[in-house]
Amino acid sequence: MITVVGTGTGAPVPEDVVAGAALVVGGRRHLDAVRLPEAAERVVLGPLAPALDTIARYAGQKVVVLASGDPGFFGIVRALAERFGAGRLDVRPGVSSVATAFARIGLPWDDAVVVSAHGRELRTAVNVCRARPKVAVLTGPGAGPAELGAALPADRVLVVASALGDPARERVERVTPAEAAARDWGTAVSVVLCLDQTRALGTVRTVAGVPAQPARWALDEGEFAHRDSMITKFEVRALALARLGPRLGDLVWDVGAGSGSVAVECARLGAAVVAVEKAADGVERVRANARAHGVDVAVVHGSAPEALDGLDDPDAVFVGGGGRELADIIGACARRARRTVVVAMAALDRVPAAREALMAAGLTCDGLLLQSSRLAPLPGDVTRLAATNPVFLLWGVRTQVSSKGVDE
Repeated sequence: MITVVGTGTGAPVPEDVVAGAALVVGGRRHLDAVRLPEAAERVVLGPLAPALDTIARYAGQKVVVLASGDPGFFGIVRALAERFGAGRLDVRPGVSSVATAFARIGLPWDDAVVVSAHGRELRTAVNVCRARPKVAVLTGPGAGPAELGAALPADRVLVVASALGDPARERVERVTPAEAAARDWGTAVSVVLCLDQTRALGTVRTVAGVPAQPARWALDEGEFAHRDSMITKFEVRALALARLGPRLGDLVWDVGAGSGSVAVECARLGAAVVAVEKAADGVERVRANARAHGVDVAVVHGSAPEALDGLDDPDAVFVGGGGRELADIIGACARRARRTVVVAMAALDRVPAAREALMAAGLTCDGLLLQSSRLAPLPGDVTRLAATNPVFLLWGVRTQVSSKGVDE
């Protein structure tokens, strides 16, 4: 039997748990905090594979693994169960660092999203923090409070919890992203909470963690403020969203945002979103629509492609509007998009150049002409079909891109 004990957030390891163990595996601080049997081999966790190989050599003997907090929560239990089988594990969880950190600041966390940046791409954690009001980030080398702070907007507050459970060293500090970016936090950070202070308390939940997908999408145009019907129609938006595939952990650009309807819908589906709009009244309209739908959309006032400089590379891009610079805008977006670019156009003349710009950036291109007719009432209690303006929709896909999820 392999006994896995969660420690490090205040609960000591009972001596009888390690008594008689032939092998004890754990982080250096965990091993130093426990009186080990004299005959036991001691393995300090570093690379996981050698530790698992050592555990395998002790088949039939008592093995104890010491881990932080709840070892079944982004912890070593997964690797042990995959290698040795769940039936060989006796897991004794402690309180996770996430639960402890939220307890220290007096907030519930059933509505928090938890994302690991330990040994993973930091950008996923950053995008989740941009999109959600309450996030716990499990940190690691090169993905700590300083790196998070450097990438996050000023309207977030970071709670940096260090050495949780250690009475002498524990610290829980609230800092701005800029303050976090300017400090060296050392190696004692347990977890970082990223909060939108205006929504930190949250609402009563039925399902914990990642929020449920919206009940409706491709919303009617009437659910957005717009100018003179200058808005991506819901039929076009539905197909564009299907090709964009926005999800939690993604970053999406909406270039030539107009009313921001595509930006808002991508944010409702969980993505972090940047809307680029050149008209000042359009900028305010995008912000108003984001507020009305309760989502975060970062708005850049400027003209593409110049306004794209300095933005983080997106997973997906929607390009609407455009003019003589459309091909240049598409090219700039396509060269930086990690997954896909979707372009909506009304003008037939611009289709060849747009298609060429997508393919020149190495994307596989496809598209269609979307025409629809909506039911419209006529006098006499009868109905006719009212045609909407046809729209060309092109999409370019980068075929060599690794699939990813928030928890990979």
